[in-house]
Amino acid sequence: MNFDNILQIVTIASAGLMILTILLQQRGASLGAGFGSSGELYTTRRGIDKNLYEATIVLGVIFVLSILAGLILPAFK
Repeated sequence: MNFDNILQIVTIASAGLMILTILLQQRGASLGAGFGSSGELYTTRRGIDKNLYEATIVLGVIFVLSILAGLILPAFK
């Protein structure tokens, strides 16, 4: 297994996990939010919501870095 294969696996895994964490977040999912009358107060993220938010950010950074590494590293071969 060479570095290119590992990089592709990391990219695909981080993309799939990022999609999953985005879909699990429940902010603004009410029907009234679609019509502009959400009526929700500003709340801070706590518990699992905060962990999902931070995991999404980390997975996004890993995804972008793996794509950039895939574009830059073949130029050095």
